[in-house]
Amino acid sequence: MRSCLSAGIDTAKGLAVAWQIPLVAVNHMQAHALTPRLVSALSRSTDQPAKTEPTFPFLSLLVSGGHTLLIYSKGLTDHSVLATTTDIAIGDAIDKIAKHVLPSDLIIHSQDTMYGRMLEEFAFPRGFMDHKYNPPVTRASELARKISPWGWDLVPPLAETRSGSKNRSMEFSFSGLETACRRIMERRCAEGENPREREDCMGHEERQFLAREAMRTAFEHLAGRVVLALQAMDLETKTTSKHSRQSNSDSPDPKAISTLVVSGGVAANAYLKTILRSFLDKRGYGHIGLVFPPAELCTDNAAMIAWTGMEMFAQGWQSDLAVRALRKWSLDSDGESEGEEGASGVLGVGGWILREGFNEKEGERENPLIS
Repeated sequence: MRSCLSAGIDTAKGLAVAWQIPLVAVNHMQAHALTPRLVSALSRSTDQPAKTEPTFPFLSLLVSGGHTLLIYSKGLTDHSVLATTTDIAIGDAIDKIAKHVLPSDLIIHSQDTMYGRMLEEFAFPRGFMDHKYNPPVTRASELARKISPWGWDLVPPLAETRSGSKNRSMEFSFSGLETACRRIMERRCAEGENPREREDCMGHEERQFLAREAMRTAFEHLAGRVVLALQAMDLETKTTSKHSRQSNSDSPDPKAISTLVVSGGVAANAYLKTILRSFLDKRGYGHIGLVFPPAELCTDNAAMIAWTGMEMFAQGWQSDLAVRALRKWSLDSDGESEGEEGASGVLGVGGWILREGFNEKEGERENPLIS
């Protein structure tokens, strides 16, 4: 992966030198967060005002096979990670669950290697018509066990830790859910007369139900942390209302946030859209708008990288030719990046050049390249 990035960067450097044009480095996760702004710019007619949506600040839920992040984006280069996974990413978990639950002949004969998409299609063959989702009204009902007609259940992630403190912690965990699905399948196979015959272990109806429950549990875990973040912002606002917010100006302001951006490969899942919208509405956050990029822009793509480079360049930023591919480049303004001790955020790594006539306080002007 890193060698591929290095090859691409070296090619870009060569083109920049040959054509005498600027080079702009791009943070991969920043690009995911800004994808809806690309969609907004492309959908705007030439006679409309040059305003790209969503405007800052907004929340971003970045969900893919390699990442699970809840981010508060205050500006183009000003981001704070509110929650991240402590084990595996949600996309990785869903892919592994699909391999456990889907009938093996379906996997063998399918031309699709997007196992998460296959799991969704298997669970909901009629799409939205099969969702039939009722969101939990309270946190307690969200964490309650839901016994299936076959006697098994999936415990919500972090709901039953030894100390009991994890159920409200700002973190994600999906490895336990994947393990639970695998063990359910293993127990079913062990009960049969021919354990080697996997297709005889569990009937179609139960497999379909398990697929739906696995996705519901994973997606409610995401939605629950979004609500916890919004509730924490509300509480902080009430606590600081007696004092000036200037003393805590970097904290998310719930009144200023009206959008939750959902990007990454898992964002293409229609059931995730259903759960997030229903969940927020039921918990009192119906005013928060959900923005999902088109399915073709949810997974990694060159367009989002190009757009982020354009936004950065429009705010005066470009990179020198010493930049390199980084294994770890923190999006968080308080995070750490590879080989950059004490560095944090998009601008924390070396190699940035601020062009004359610009200052570091970005976000005050619209992108003049798309107007």
